[in-house]
Amino acid sequence: MKRNMSNTDRIVRTVIALLFAYLYFGGIVTGALGVVLLVVAVVFLLTSIFAFCPIYYLLKIRTWKEA
Repeated sequence: MKRNMSNTDRIVRTVIALLFAYLYFGGIVTGALGVVLLVVAVVFLLTSIFAFCPIYYLLKIRTWKEA
């Protein structure tokens, strides 16, 4: 997997993932919507860690600019 996400993109995804996790574990959002938010949070966190987004790859989007 070749990196296709910029550091800014990774930070934004991590913040959103933390927010979604807080909403779920804080009991603010429950039920099916809470589970969906938690799944999205995990996906965002994993894509941030690996700096690779499969959807970006399919759409040929790159926010990472190689030197």
